[in-house]
Amino acid sequence: MVLRPATRAELPAVLALLADEERVTDPASVTVTAAHERAFADIEADARNELLVLVDEQGLVLGCLQATYIPGLGKGGAERALIEAVRIRADRRGGGLGRTLMDAAIDRARARGCALVQLTSNKSRTDAHRFYASLGFARSHDGFKLAL
Repeated sequence: MVLRPATRAELPAVLALLADEERVTDPASVTVTAAHERAFADIEADARNELLVLVDEQGLVLGCLQATYIPGLGKGGAERALIEAVRIRADRRGGGLGRTLMDAAIDRARARGCALVQLTSNKSRTDAHRFYASLGFARSHDGFKLAL
């Protein structure tokens, strides 16, 4: 398995992972909109953002996440990494791929000098919460969102 930045050609596979957590979605059935194209281009052009994919030996996208590196004055001025949109293919869960994905992302943040890694997860994703706790993440804050 290899964790690396996603290519434009892998955008449909990433969108397929984000489309449905419970089932495998065929990337060929995913519509890539102009908004998706712009967002991918913005992520790719921004040194503080990474759309990462976990791929197997044949190049099949098995997982993804987005890491955003946030500068801040706290923690001695160190960056923090925000991890979002963590997904593993539904038919490949339970075999350690999520741990591989997250461990590699955490290693990347550590290598950048980040002082901490943070993430949010929908309250309904109780399996994901147990997984994040098993990685050492602590429920230290309550999060709030405002839809615009």
